[in-house]
Amino acid sequence: MRLRALLETHALGLRLLGGEEELDRTVRGVMTTDLRDPSRYLSGGELVLTGLAWRHSAEDSEPFVRILAGAGVAGLAAGEAELGAVPEDLVTACARHRLPLFAVDEKVAFATITEYVVRQVSGERAGDLAAVVDRHRRLMTSGPAGGGPDVVLDLLGSDLDLRAWVLSPTGRQIAGAGGTLSPARATALAGEHLAAIRAGRRSPCRTTVDGTAYSLFPVRNVGRGTTPTAFRDVRETVLSDWLLAVEADAGDWPAARLDLLQGVTQLIAVERDRRDAARTVRRRLAQEVLELVQTGAAPAEIAARLRVAAPVLLPGLGSAPHWQVVVARVEWARNGTDTGEDGTGGTGGTGATGGSGGALIEGGPVAQSVLEEILVDPAWTGSGTGAGAGADATDRIAVAYTDDEAIALVPLPTAPADPVPADPASTDPASVQVAAEGARSGGTDGAEKPLDAPAADPGLHADALLAAVRNPLSAGLADDGRLTLGVSAAVHSAEGLRGALEEARHARRVAAARPGRVCAAGHHELASHVLLLPFVPDDVRRAFTARLLDPLRDYDRRHRAELIPTLESFLDCDGSWTRCAARLHLHVNTLRYRVGRIEQLTGRDLARLEDKLDFFLALRMS
Repeated sequence: MRLRALLETHALGLRLLGGEEELDRTVRGVMTTDLRDPSRYLSGGELVLTGLAWRHSAEDSEPFVRILAGAGVAGLAAGEAELGAVPEDLVTACARHRLPLFAVDEKVAFATITEYVVRQVSGERAGDLAAVVDRHRRLMTSGPAGGGPDVVLDLLGSDLDLRAWVLSPTGRQIAGAGGTLSPARATALAGEHLAAIRAGRRSPCRTTVDGTAYSLFPVRNVGRGTTPTAFRDVRETVLSDWLLAVEADAGDWPAARLDLLQGVTQLIAVERDRRDAARTVRRRLAQEVLELVQTGAAPAEIAARLRVAAPVLLPGLGSAPHWQVVVARVEWARNGTDTGEDGTGGTGGTGATGGSGGALIEGGPVAQSVLEEILVDPAWTGSGTGAGAGADATDRIAVAYTDDEAIALVPLPTAPADPVPADPASTDPASVQVAAEGARSGGTDGAEKPLDAPAADPGLHADALLAAVRNPLSAGLADDGRLTLGVSAAVHSAEGLRGALEEARHARRVAAARPGRVCAAGHHELASHVLLLPFVPDDVRRAFTARLLDPLRDYDRRHRAELIPTLESFLDCDGSWTRCAARLHLHVNTLRYRVGRIEQLTGRDLARLEDKLDFFLALRMS
């Protein structure tokens, strides 16, 4: 709005004292101050309201006006309630710096002027932005997406002073205006959003993270052939839809602004659908390779298909990579009751499971979307030159699905497979590991290696895959969903793909036997005792652990003797009395007394390897 419009609004009680030739200045906001130097709070374009409490003598006017003019304010309005008529020295200073000056009638409150300016400026900004958004929507729906969602978010920032970000369901930042969100904050916002969706809360969800208020708007899938939202089970899309996070509390927003933000989410959804459609080729390649592997096709035929896929999945990095297979499964409880894969417990059943109301949910597509998001390499920016320049972070992921599970072919550049130098003194082992993992894990020097990763093993590791996404995905799965994931070892040829697929599936079944909403297992665990435990029937497990551990639990309940924690530490210390006593901060004699009590209650001898092993397995199964 213009300064002239304020002067023409008689209800505001403004009287012009100087600067008539500057009345076409644009007012972008309003600020009330009585500070001698308010420059730190000014950004330009404000109408400054002051009660003149800063003025103690005529000499104070010149520096005050000079500061306002230097900050680029639109005008100054001085109240007459405190000093009566506006001092002549202030009028002279404003004339010298060409700053329009108004007198505010003592009967008019500054709050009245502030409310009027804010209402007018906000209305004009919303109208201008709505027109821009509508024009941009038409451009995007009829031709290529010029700048993607970043363009719209920049408009929100410049026209409505709103900082906003587009996030994936795991908290990965897809676009943003107003700086980069920290990973922890982005993950927290994604978790809040998914929890709100599962709880059925109205959009936008309002939340506070680290003292900052946010409003979270879902970005719905609007692609052709999509079932209308009103007829869809929320669990079909909750783990794949994007969200728009706005740094503001939308609780007191007018309907017009809420409608505008809903329009922004629809515009972003168009770009999301474009990116989703771009995955079609990679999905098709993965599906073709998977069908060849599962139908027992000749290795030469599979290898030929892989040679076609490699340049698409590794743009600019050459061909003939190594491959890993990742298998994921998303399952929903039937009518809120866990059924288990084997009918004995845990969330399971088929991929098309029924939730409340018995609606069928096809598990494969849901798992496909989730796995595509989990496998996004945070180190891949698509910057630089070559075939990969400008590519999206998801451009190197190929995920197919069959029945109730999703299967990913993950290409690894050939460099990580180079053998470790024979002379260990010539190369730092940590550097070898970092170089081996760098192409896919995005790890940095000094990063802690996952427990399931041997020293020179390249590629993906199960624990690392879920480390950053476990909390938000758990919020989306709520109390009736479950995600399990298995990772194979890297294979160097088409002949190894069938074995890698079975290995990944087996690892996923190991993960499915564990407690928790989001679980993963890697191929390294298939050479451990944990491979056997998930396939022991539940009744056998319960009987075995009860026979060994129930006497100790009962004793601990009655006497607070901490026999179970003592047993765990003793086994973890490989039966070393001194190390275990130091860990528990006990005298060795006290430790010997506790171990003796364990042996007395169970009839076992912790000096015997067989009995140690039985206790170890019982603790793991419990």
